[in-house]
Amino acid sequence: MSLKNLIAGWAQPGRVEWIGVRPERRVGMEIVEEAITSTDGLDGDRSRAGKRAVTLIQQEHLVTIGSFLGQRPIAPEILRRNLVVSGINLAGLKGREVQVGEAVLRFIVICAPCSRMEEALGRAGGVFRSARPWRLVC
Repeated sequence: MSLKNLIAGWAQPGRVEWIGVRPERRVGMEIVEEAITSTDGLDGDRSRAGKRAVTLIQQEHLVTIGSFLGQRPIAPEILRRNLVVSGINLAGLKGREVQVGEAVLRFIVICAPCSRMEEALGRAGGVFRSARPWRLVC
């Protein structure tokens, strides 16, 4: 089996661990129990339709970033992503459509860290480049 095939597969279904929306620019994240999706992203979120409709990061990366910083796992709202998922390799989903709850999301590109993340955590020696979240189109 090739490395490409290994990365593209997964051993178990992933889980959504956390959902947050950004109601306005430079306003704190609101944690929500559920969210309705559309082609523009999550209802109540200040997303960018077509480019950053929904953003995800792996929960495992919150632990990694915290470890690099000498801290506990980083709180999801600091990273300003919409969904925190666990148990699945997001890197293996590029170019695929994946069902998340009742929504179908298409993984299109890695989303570079935003300036707000760097304001909160600093550059930390490039740690963010090892745990990049994903941009999706709904």
